[in-house]
Amino acid sequence: MKRSILIIILLSFVTSLYSQDKMKVSKWRKTERDSMENAQHLFDEGNYVMALPMYDALLHNHPKELYLKYVTGLCGLYRSDKHDDALRLLSEVYEKNKKTAEIELDLAKANHLNYKFDEALALLELYKKKVKKIEAKKQEQIDLLLHYCDIGKKLVAHPLPAKLTNIGGPINTEASEYVPVISSDESVMIYTYRGKKSIGGLQNVYNQPDPYGFYYEDVYISYRDSTDNFSEPKDIGPTINSSSNDAAVALSSDGQKLFIYKDDGTNGGDLYLSLLSGRDWSIPERLIGDVNSPSWEGSCSLSADGKTLYFSSERKGGFGGKDIYKSILQADGSWGSAINMGEKINTAYDEDGPFIHPDGRILVYSSKGKSSMGGYDIFRTVYNPADSAWTIPENMGYPINSPDDDIYYVLTASGEYGYYSSGKDGGSGLQDIYRVYPGLVGLSPYLALLKGTITLDNVPVEGKVSIDIEGRTENYTFLNSNVATGKYLVNLPGGSKYNVTFKYEGQQDQVRTIDLTTIKAYEERIVDINFSTTKADTIKDVAVKSNAIKDLKADPSKLPDVNENDLNQNKNKTGNETTTGLIFKVQIAAYTMPENYDYSKIKHLGKVDKNVIDGIARFTIGGEFNSLNEANTHCAKVRAAGQSDAFVTAIYNGKRVYLEELEKQGIIPVQPK
Repeated sequence: MKRSILIIILLSFVTSLYSQDKMKVSKWRKTERDSMENAQHLFDEGNYVMALPMYDALLHNHPKELYLKYVTGLCGLYRSDKHDDALRLLSEVYEKNKKTAEIELDLAKANHLNYKFDEALALLELYKKKVKKIEAKKQEQIDLLLHYCDIGKKLVAHPLPAKLTNIGGPINTEASEYVPVISSDESVMIYTYRGKKSIGGLQNVYNQPDPYGFYYEDVYISYRDSTDNFSEPKDIGPTINSSSNDAAVALSSDGQKLFIYKDDGTNGGDLYLSLLSGRDWSIPERLIGDVNSPSWEGSCSLSADGKTLYFSSERKGGFGGKDIYKSILQADGSWGSAINMGEKINTAYDEDGPFIHPDGRILVYSSKGKSSMGGYDIFRTVYNPADSAWTIPENMGYPINSPDDDIYYVLTASGEYGYYSSGKDGGSGLQDIYRVYPGLVGLSPYLALLKGTITLDNVPVEGKVSIDIEGRTENYTFLNSNVATGKYLVNLPGGSKYNVTFKYEGQQDQVRTIDLTTIKAYEERIVDINFSTTKADTIKDVAVKSNAIKDLKADPSKLPDVNENDLNQNKNKTGNETTTGLIFKVQIAAYTMPENYDYSKIKHLGKVDKNVIDGIARFTIGGEFNSLNEANTHCAKVRAAGQSDAFVTAIYNGKRVYLEELEKQGIIPVQPK
């Protein structure tokens, strides 16, 4: 009964369009009628991309049916690799029946997408003459398309010297690869894949197997190898990928933080964060604070210092559609109030895909505004610290931009290369990833990419890197090296002098000064740090004492709490001593997103306290201890209960200090390493 009604409605619709052409659907095979019903349902719901292959198959079997040509052509407008087919099919319909409703407007869209701007403009004029009364919403679409054509003509007439290269295999396949995100040194690429390898295979909207369904998104990762090519990509792992849609949207410049977009069906979609530990990614955790809202939040980019997140949102109160916002990291690890980037960047149309360059002054994003040549175009704007404002955004030009959507553009730290995805002709599949050279035409970032490896006796370790800007009290940033490889990476914008402190528990800090006050171009600096335990503790202790006494005699202000007697008495200390102003605590965890930390297995060992320092929530258990031995005893109990990475930390005169600093000053005995 349902199919009969559909056929009647469909034939009536077709008859109204074509007085001489009626589809003889009743003579089709049952499977074809079923396919037609499914395709029509998807078309009516606006799912043109999903309906296209069904219509395409039916048109192959019934090549003379004008209605099939018409709907197949319309669906082809929404797939970048089918724009030429859409123009051909809609042109054939127009030649057969110029009375077809909306055909001039549809054909104008097809010509625009195929760079035939003059033809599109002529068809729009015909349409306006044909339709005497055009509703306001449609008139707005026509006016925007007219602007797109005018901008397109200008940009194509003056192409920029940018070369686009399809990166090819093994990343690009016959499936879809899109939204590439990279570490700033290009050593890692993470992207979203949709195709035959997708977990769950073909599924319907309820995540059930369905031969007429579609593939869901998965996240893949690839590494640049010694030949300067990307390695065979791999599924990023079960902590991130599932049988539902899982999409990567941003990667921190050091490659350690991955932002994920998820939609659990309870809101418009939110942003999540996964952290890299060794070679494994953690289960993504929803960002806390004002970034996520009941509305859609779908893309973001993190500043090099990790303190500012730029993101797109559909929340109310913007300039229209999706807007670009920013949020500042708070001391408790949450994200502060969402701040709209203003009308210079946001328009009445959609803005999406922000990317903040590691130098902190170049923002790249996409907009559907009137300065676009069609759909999303990629724009750039530069922050001017002199007036604390962003410059008027510039269209990145042709051939980077096209009449279709161009979005999710990312840059290397040098600005030499850009990456984004497109469905351009000649690609491997539906969507491919392209590399752009130069990534920024006529604009050069100036910063230093500082990277290296932290080791202990030449074995990679998870060291700590703390960076301060000379003359400022606030810490610029801090990070850890990768626990498996020992590698670290950080971007330092030009114009300042940086003091970089490398730490590893039980070892003397190593400090390097990076002077970038006069830098005017991109630089790469490699600093490898090797902590050493080759000398016996007694020898090391003597060296520490000798250096401390030498520094004290040279400049007593350097070590105000140290005296030679203390150092000489160090060897006689037992750990039971108490010192005024000194307390010890047992630390059990440190998180930037502390709300999910579960300490239930050890809570019987005392009260758990949380203290936020430098944006990190540090958890301690058991309160305060006046002597080191008391703290060590409690720490042993905590470790035995299952918190194997617990350790003792100290607070001296209200400041958090490392135990080795107390050792150097003779306040506590040298601890066994």
